[in-house]
Amino acid sequence: MSDHEAAARAEAPLTLDTAPPRTLDFRALFALWANLGVSLIGFTSAATVLGKQGHELGFTAAVTAIVAGTAIGTAMLAVAALVGARTGAPAMAVLRGLFGTRLSYVPTVLNILQCVGWGVYELTVIAWGAQTVAGTEGWRWLFVLLAGVLTTVLTIWPLGAIAVLRKYVAVAVGVAMVYFTVQFARLGFPDPGAGNWDGFLSATDAVIAVSISFVPLAADYTRHARSSAKAFWGTFSGYTVAQVWCYVLGVVALLQSGGDPDKILGSFTGVAAGWAFLLVLVLRESDQSFANVYSTAMSIHNLWPKVDRRVLTGGIGVLVTVLALRIKEFTESYYAFLGLIGSVFVPLFAVLAVDYFLGAGRRGWNLTQDAPARWVMLLPWALGFAVYQFLAPTAVAGWWTDLWAKAQEAVHFTPQAWSSASLFSFLAAALATGAVTALERRRA
Repeated sequence: MSDHEAAARAEAPLTLDTAPPRTLDFRALFALWANLGVSLIGFTSAATVLGKQGHELGFTAAVTAIVAGTAIGTAMLAVAALVGARTGAPAMAVLRGLFGTRLSYVPTVLNILQCVGWGVYELTVIAWGAQTVAGTEGWRWLFVLLAGVLTTVLTIWPLGAIAVLRKYVAVAVGVAMVYFTVQFARLGFPDPGAGNWDGFLSATDAVIAVSISFVPLAADYTRHARSSAKAFWGTFSGYTVAQVWCYVLGVVALLQSGGDPDKILGSFTGVAAGWAFLLVLVLRESDQSFANVYSTAMSIHNLWPKVDRRVLTGGIGVLVTVLALRIKEFTESYYAFLGLIGSVFVPLFAVLAVDYFLGAGRRGWNLTQDAPARWVMLLPWALGFAVYQFLAPTAVAGWWTDLWAKAQEAVHFTPQAWSSASLFSFLAAALATGAVTALERRRA
């Protein structure tokens, strides 16, 4: 076996202190992020872009919001991917350089909660899609169990799974997306919000948030990239193309279903042979659950770096499967909780990017187990989080929304259509980090 063949077959290291093999080229990374950019959740999430019935955005405005939000969010995602390629460390281990090892445990625990939650949700969505294809409301337990087993197997051989995505799955998904695009275009769709741009920025904000949700996972995969340039452009181009396509198709399907997200998959099975192509997308959804389970293990590695990742992914796979079997419906409070966790990572990325390129990262971060605490970096992160919640309080609990409502009243502020929580929290955290890094340079 040649050195090239041996490198191609190399797998992700079992412990954190082992150097990762650099096997992923541009095509592999493009296929990975393109697959992650297409999802059943993305189709249903088109409702957050279109808006409530009776107040829908016009189709042109919705597509513009999708393109703008995806470009902004994916640019952030691609930068996080680039940092992972340069450092060779998983996403949460990268934060050792930003906060110090012990302080990095704070975002690590939050990311574990987020990834487990999304992993459970993905298995639930896969089961829903499988029931739609099968035309039955039964057998949910079987679909969840099969999806959980497939997810766990993929996480045992992650680089092998990415190779399969590149060679086979991406092509099948592309064919299915083209088929549905042609069929939906032939059927046409109503445009109840024609000419309406009211709510455009909030729709853009919702799309940004979806891209941002992958920021704390990106480096887990791009640490295996052959170069930082391939990591950046493979991530940016693959995810941008896929998410724009997925959301636009979701908007069209939603309009054809009468604006009801619960009936959106009916638009896909309603076209000729739609069930067969929808089945491709249902099976492909397992790469979403794979990413969440594998990244949960990578996050845990930051806490316990010596534990075999196969033990971690196997245990997490069992956990999310059991939870998905028990949790049949997600309440609004749980969605809000995931949104609260997500609001943590927009300003966190801003702090990371500024400090990496303009601050201490320029001299090289300390990513070892004994990296010293950098307490000052918590300040811009907390400021960005506060700005986000001030502009768009997450309805996780009554006392939480009341707290931020009182803060708004105290300064006589009323949220406006232009007050994007993602963009303003990012800007606040970035500017504060810039000020902190300038002070650190003066002291040095």
